[in-house]
Amino acid sequence: MENTADKNNSFFRFEDLRIYHKAIEFVDWTQQATSYFPEDAKTTIGVPMSKAAQAIVVNIAEGSARNKSQFVYYLKMAKSAVRESVVYTTIAKTMHFISDETEEEGRRQLMELTKMIGALIASLQKAQLASGQMDEKPSEEVDFED
Repeated sequence: MENTADKNNSFFRFEDLRIYHKAIEFVDWTQQATSYFPEDAKTTIGVPMSKAAQAIVVNIAEGSARNKSQFVYYLKMAKSAVRESVVYTTIAKTMHFISDETEEEGRRQLMELTKMIGALIASLQKAQLASGQMDEKPSEEVDFED
């Protein structure tokens, strides 16, 4: 009988992605940050902020099970959720629900995530070009945060 503890890879491929684990860390940061919100703000700002953070992880996981071009699509959706998270983090700071230091930590994680997502998109698109899976070069994406 095979010992599953000896395997380096998990059953779900996305669990082997470093970006997935970074996104999980951001979900944890979000949960901690929103736990200190006033009760009324937990539903108005906290819930959508948590959903945006979760959308980053979910899109990475869902896309990883698809072909390369579909994975790129899901990664772009994850990048959109990163931008949404930036907005909610800024709102939380503006409304004094989180401190300057907490906001800086969240933004640092979001910048790291957006860079990692961008690098993974570029890698997948390069692989698609090399294998002839794309008819044309990938379109240039304008992203002011990268």
